[in-house]
Amino acid sequence: MSFSSDVKDEICKQTGTARHCQIAEFAALFALIGNIKIDRYGEPYLRMHTENLTVAGKSYILLKKIFGVEVDVSVRNHNFHAGTVEYSIVIKRVKDVISVLKAVKIMDEQNNQWGDFSTVHPLIVQNTCCRRAFLRGAFLVAGSITNPEKAYHLEIAVLSEKFAEQIRQLISFFEIDAKIVERKKYFVVYVKEGAQIVDFLNIIGAHKALMEFENIRILKEVRNSVNRQVNCETANISKTVTAAARQIEDIEYIQQNMGLGKLADGLREVAELRLEYPEKSLLELGNMLSKPLGKSGVNHRLRKLGEIAEQLREERNDLSPIKED
Repeated sequence: MSFSSDVKDEICKQTGTARHCQIAEFAALFALIGNIKIDRYGEPYLRMHTENLTVAGKSYILLKKIFGVEVDVSVRNHNFHAGTVEYSIVIKRVKDVISVLKAVKIMDEQNNQWGDFSTVHPLIVQNTCCRRAFLRGAFLVAGSITNPEKAYHLEIAVLSEKFAEQIRQLISFFEIDAKIVERKKYFVVYVKEGAQIVDFLNIIGAHKALMEFENIRILKEVRNSVNRQVNCETANISKTVTAAARQIEDIEYIQQNMGLGKLADGLREVAELRLEYPEKSLLELGNMLSKPLGKSGVNHRLRKLGEIAEQLREERNDLSPIKED
C-alpha cells in the first residue's frame, strides 16, 4: 500500500463526535462525489459515485450516523479486465433528500437552493473543528501525499477553481502555506514543505501517519546533515592536501636552487618540518616548532616560502619546479 492509502485508511476510521463536524466532513464528500438528480417522476434524489471503496464506506457511515436515512448501495464492475469497480450510494426518499440538502446548506429552511454549487456554504466551515473535518473529507476523496522517503508533496485536486481556492483558504487558516496550480482539467492545492505537511496530517487527525512521516523526515535530515559534514570534511582534506603539495614543491625548489641553510631560522625550521611531515596540519606543525606558533603564524611563514620560491623561478625564468633525473 502507498503512504496516501495508509493516511486515508487511518482518517476513514474517524467520524468525529459533534454532529456539525460530521456534517462538515460529509459536505466535502458530497461536494466532490455527489449530485442532485431528477428521476422519471420528476422527483429529486441524491447520488454519490466513486471508485474508491474507502470513500464509499465513509459516505455510507456518515449518512447513517448523521441522518439515519435509507440508503441504496450498488456495486458495478465498470471494466472487468482492468479491475475497476464503481460504487453508487443513492438516497431516494424525498424527505431524506431534503434533510440532507438542508444539513449541508444547499437548501434553506424555505426549500430554496443555495446558488453557488462550486463551493461549500461558509456556515458549514465556520468553526475550527469543522474546518478540520472538512479538510479530512476533502483529502479522503481528492488528496494524495508522496512517500516522504522520496519527496515532500501533498495535494488535493479538484475540478472547480473556486472550490480549490476555498480549500486553500481553509488550509491557510492553520498557517500552512498552500498554493494552487492548474494541471490539465484540475486545480491542485498543494503543500511542499515537510514540516507543514506534518501540520496538515495533524489537522486531519492522521496521527499514526504523522509519526511515520516525522520519523522518516528526521532520519533524512540527519542523513543529509552527515553527508554535508562528510562532503565538507572531504573538501577540506582535499584543500589541505593540495596546499601541502604546493608548499612541499616550493620548499624543494628552494632547497635545490638556493639551499635551506640560507633561509632565516624560523623559515628554515618550518620548511624542514613540512618536508618531514607532509601530512600534518598547520596547527600540528606549529606545535612542533621550537617556539610554538599558531595556525596563522605557520601559514604566514609558508606563504613567505612560497614567495621566495616564486622569486627564484622568475630570476631563473623557470615557472615550473625542477624535476630530478
